[in-house]
Amino acid sequence: MYRTNKTSFRRTIACLFFLLIIINIQADGNDVFDRIVRITNHKGTVYELLKDLSAQSGYLFVYDSRIIDNDKKVRVPKGEYTLRNAIHLITGNRCLRIDLLGEHILLRLSSDKPSGDAPEAKEEPVHHPFFTIKGSFTDHETGKPVPFVAVGILNSTVGTISNQDGDFQLTLPDSLRQHKMRFSHIGYESMDLELALLKDETLDFALKPQLVPLQEIVVKYTHPAQWLKEMLDHRPVNYSFTPVYLTSFYREGIEHRRENIDLTESVLQVYKTGYDKDAASDQTKLIKKRRFVNRQKTDTIFPKMRSGINSCLVLDIMKELPEFIGPHGSSSYTYTDRGVDVVDGRVVNIIRFRQKEHVKEPLYRGELYIEKESKALVEIRFEINPLLAGKATHMFVDKKSAGLKINLQHARYIVSYKPSADGVYHINHVRGDIEFKVRHKKRLFASPLNFWFEMVTCKIETENALPFPRNERLSPTRIFAETKHSYDKNFWENFNIILPEEELKEDLIRNLNEILVTE
Repeated sequence: MYRTNKTSFRRTIACLFFLLIIINIQADGNDVFDRIVRITNHKGTVYELLKDLSAQSGYLFVYDSRIIDNDKKVRVPKGEYTLRNAIHLITGNRCLRIDLLGEHILLRLSSDKPSGDAPEAKEEPVHHPFFTIKGSFTDHETGKPVPFVAVGILNSTVGTISNQDGDFQLTLPDSLRQHKMRFSHIGYESMDLELALLKDETLDFALKPQLVPLQEIVVKYTHPAQWLKEMLDHRPVNYSFTPVYLTSFYREGIEHRRENIDLTESVLQVYKTGYDKDAASDQTKLIKKRRFVNRQKTDTIFPKMRSGINSCLVLDIMKELPEFIGPHGSSSYTYTDRGVDVVDGRVVNIIRFRQKEHVKEPLYRGELYIEKESKALVEIRFEINPLLAGKATHMFVDKKSAGLKINLQHARYIVSYKPSADGVYHINHVRGDIEFKVRHKKRLFASPLNFWFEMVTCKIETENALPFPRNERLSPTRIFAETKHSYDKNFWENFNIILPEEELKEDLIRNLNEILVTE
């Protein structure tokens, strides 16, 4: 279920538009709220009892967690009730306004004023060129956060993703308020909602796992190598072979002993060449940047990350074909069919790959998600074989102190692609997590040192994409955190970002007095 924060509309026209839609929705939904439901569990949390109503009615709930406490334990009499009365009984609030919003039920406080109140003065309409939608995603069955959900606007090239806590934020120009918003993630039902009803709201969405139709499971077996061949054969159709501009949000961080010690966030413009060129032909230009450093937590270790941006470009694996994709796969790998799943209503075949047992050098293992109809790669999740990761340490460490011993533990990656309205796929999200164990040679125990980087495409421009002038180009292989750029306290303006995870946010707040803001 998902919740929504009630916000007051500043403009009279916007308020009237919202109310007119809600009135129509209520008129269509009266029969729904008069349906009879049965309460069989007389006690539990509000979330558990509302979830039972969802199962009976087929509707998910939308509400603000500050109005309705999910974890509050309640006791209600067993019996049959109308859906409306059951909601009031479980929430303990008969002042809730209940509206039907597509396949969801919206719960919020009534805006009706007591008759004795003096009428409020009308505010002059104020034009706001942008509006923001925030929220989070959880699994409807487990209640756990769903990371990396694609958030986009239909018939546009604007979007973002949710972070590892399932939280997202999307800032949109007012010209898009009549459009629909879409959420999609492999293995879940996609969701489309009207932006006009959700603007300037905070939402909590529960994504329903999507079952794969039986006819998609009982299919003729196809060897995984055939899927790889068809995926590569369809590259000229599925991916852009003309240059485009991508407006991207990029961030990179360093953690030592589980403490965030270095965080850099930025907005980049990427000149992305066609898929017949390699990643070295892509270019980046810095638009905005800020950095937070807390070196008091490093315990005399001052790690630096090089080439995070370049890694994001190289990880566009449909440009830089790795050996495990090959033209027909590699003789060093074993490929197996892991069945099918669904993304955005489309069936995807899952191909698992791992290095053969006789191969002793550190290679990769992971899963490819290939859309059945278009043969396009929509996502890949892979990592260096953790059993042999230590042998790959030299691939990641450029320089180190003579008094330190460093050993790679894990190197994990996720890359996803998203189709635009014309069916052409573009890189959507890249994430890398590199974990080490670091030990002073004079000490007994090692400490964890983690590097991570992430880039998401927030906007795509296909017209007149030309290379950047040489003096505007950002070197993607340098230590990006040390790139000089003026700091703006009103930093993000209307750029879209990946929200910081709660743990990262708490670290920044807790150590605020110790953190250096690099300008």
